Amino acid sequence: MDQGIQRLRSLLAGARRVVAFTGAGISTESGIPDFRSPGGLWTRYKPIDFDAFLGSEAARAESWRRRFAMDEVLRAARPNRGHAAVAELVREGKAAAVITQNIDGLHQASGVPDEAVVELHGNTTYAACLDCAARYELDTVRAEFERDGKAPRCPRCHGLVKTATISFGQPMPVAAMRRAEAETLACDLFLAMGSSLVVYPAAGFPRLAKQAGARLVIVNREPTDLDSLADLVLHRAIGETLGTAVGIQ
Repeated sequence: MDQGIQRLRSLLAGARRVVAFTGAGISTESGIPDFRSPGGLWTRYKPIDFDAFLGSEAARAESWRRRFAMDEVLRAARPNRGHAAVAELVREGKAAAVITQNIDGLHQASGVPDEAVVELHGNTTYAACLDCAARYELDTVRAEFERDGKAPRCPRCHGLVKTATISFGQPMPVAAMRRAEAETLACDLFLAMGSSLVVYPAAGFPRLAKQAGARLVIVNREPTDLDSLADLVLHRAIGETLGTAVGIQ
């Protein structure tokens, strides 16, 4: 075991309350492409912002077409060693919460309880009505979309149905942001993994943790703007790094 992983293991052992903060990098190891990476979805298509979704039937239909085009990749993805290591930290009671920018549900699939996952950007594995918040499974939505060729409406209130994700221009989820802030302020070790730490307000949490006196560890393949603030920076794959530190094979 090299010095970096030994240092990470030591920091984890000495921490009373850990927050695991995850970005796209943890899920790329499960085969889910990073939207921002070269060849990613956002380099091929201009993102559909929230106002466009609300105001244009064509934009809504295109949004759903893109989502269903991702189905094969999302359904095939399985939690990897990094997800398993995070789940183990939660199971042991070491990590109080997992704050994630990801929308793939892989933390829950790895065994992290729903109540321990704070999803800053929502979840793409189901849909919800924007008016009454009724939840809909994607298989049902897809069948309707493919039958009619139109973006679905809520059968209860006729509101717009959208994947339960946060689009550009859409208000951030208040409850999730408040929970993330509270967990960040309460932790003594903030473990940021797989995030470029450039998308705010989410990227503000590592900085907040450091300001509140917590140790900050960053595990990411590429440098981030916050590397200079961190107590430990490891430019490595998350699965191998955290898995080894936690003892997950």
